[in-house]
Amino acid sequence: MSQGVNPELRNANDPETRGLPMNATEPSAGPPADTPTAPRPDPVAKISAGYAFSGPALDLGALLWEGRCLPDAQVRVPLPMLNRHGLVAGATGTGKTKTLQLVAEQLSAQGVPVFLADVKGDLSGISAPGAPGDRVRTRSAEVGQDWTASAFPAEFYALGGLGHGIPVRATVTSFGPVLLSKVLGLNQTQEQSLGLVFHYADQKGLELYDLKDLRAVVAFLASDEGRPELKALGGLSPATAGVILRTLTAFEAQGTSGFFGEPEFHTAELLRTASDGRGVVSVLELSAVQDRPQLFSTFLMWLLADLFHDLPEVGDAEKPKLVFFFDEAHLLFHDASKAFLDSVTQTVRLIRSKGVGVFFVTQTPKDVPSDVLAQLGNRVQHALRAFTPEDQKALRATVQTFPRSPYDLEELLTGLGTGEAVVTVLSENGAPTPVAATRLRAPESLMGPVDPGVLDGAVKASPLYERYAQAVDRESAYEKLAAAAAHPGAGAPDEPAAEPGRQPERQPEKQPKKQSQRAAHEEQSVVEQVVGSGMFKSLARSVGTQLGREITRSLFGTARRRR
Repeated sequence: MSQGVNPELRNANDPETRGLPMNATEPSAGPPADTPTAPRPDPVAKISAGYAFSGPALDLGALLWEGRCLPDAQVRVPLPMLNRHGLVAGATGTGKTKTLQLVAEQLSAQGVPVFLADVKGDLSGISAPGAPGDRVRTRSAEVGQDWTASAFPAEFYALGGLGHGIPVRATVTSFGPVLLSKVLGLNQTQEQSLGLVFHYADQKGLELYDLKDLRAVVAFLASDEGRPELKALGGLSPATAGVILRTLTAFEAQGTSGFFGEPEFHTAELLRTASDGRGVVSVLELSAVQDRPQLFSTFLMWLLADLFHDLPEVGDAEKPKLVFFFDEAHLLFHDASKAFLDSVTQTVRLIRSKGVGVFFVTQTPKDVPSDVLAQLGNRVQHALRAFTPEDQKALRATVQTFPRSPYDLEELLTGLGTGEAVVTVLSENGAPTPVAATRLRAPESLMGPVDPGVLDGAVKASPLYERYAQAVDRESAYEKLAAAAAHPGAGAPDEPAAEPGRQPERQPEKQPKKQSQRAAHEEQSVVEQVVGSGMFKSLARSVGTQLGREITRSLFGTARRRR
């Protein structure tokens, strides 16, 4: 029996089972099978027909059958279907990174912007032409690829400015309590309590730009002066406030302050195209923060949530507005609460209609929750290892997630070479294509990192560098609470701050049951005071429409601001 072919289907279609040698046909069938005009085995013809799309598509590689590469049987994915999300999986060293590079190049060439999370620091080569060599020439000849060394327009970012790239920061307000709780490792009760802290800051007009702002608000609520405010919140105990405060302090001590603050990164930068019409490939370098996996994986989710809020509905477009590759996806889901997973699932489900395709990149499909996995229409599965009983169990579970096919997938997935994968995608009419073992094409850009000096030069030459390079520390909750503590008579933190040069309003004294019309007018609601304050206007200018940010945060368990 030939390796990788399902014996149940082979018996019906294989010439060998009908008393014929391999690659031979019946005498009346014409020339031998190794000539260009020979008919193919039925499974090969069916698989090949499943990838013969009429519209624009990305070329992944050539079909593998019976250990042979068939360059005239191309495996492709329709461009409009790339917003139906996908999965790129496989063991370490099987070629996942090169697959991302290959797909990103072709998307860019089709005018689609791409976001790549570069965990290992070797995707910067997409901005430089590839180096021809024997391996590239051999691979391109095998798969029928007309290989040309090419560079693609790229923008380089670094989380918090750690690494070679334009700094990417988020304000604490826009990040929200649920995502921040994931980063801090808070339990469900502490997460809910942190949500109350955000609610309190929103009510009082205290801007949470960076971590010290949030720490100042929590410290105030845990102090003797803020204890009445803490009691009024309800559900936030002094003990829990103390735990959150200690966690924040320890988190800052790890050097994480640079990830939060201003200027906040605008995710619309990821949707840019170059002057020649090609999509810009945005590469976020994460190698400097590999030791903080919870941080960078949650930051990637924040980018998606922010895009979800900002983008309008487009329905089924001719091509995606952006394809977002979410590397090391298992880190996002590890130890996540059910509410968090539900929010991720909802975001992935709804962002498709806004023209964004999301590809999760991980080692095995079991790393991704089933509710999320069910929404991924495109699959590129590289080789899996099966050295332990756990590996065997994961292998069997992976095989069960594929449609029925003529391949013996359990055998095939452990025998794939580097740069080979099992593929199934959505056809132009939305139906799954046949499972196809594929030898993938070679990327045309440099398969490795560019020189650090060249990379730094490209970063500083970017028009975005001046916009985001220098951190800004404007007056916010930390400064306002410090001023209130230094000058108790000038205004307490529980009052919305007054406009510059304006005296703070006095709290109304207890009135008789029948108040005068003037007194009733002066006793505004907290929200009315906040909306009218200078702080609220400043916050709206700096962070964007606050209502919009609350909608984004509502996807992760935070209620909208009252109106």
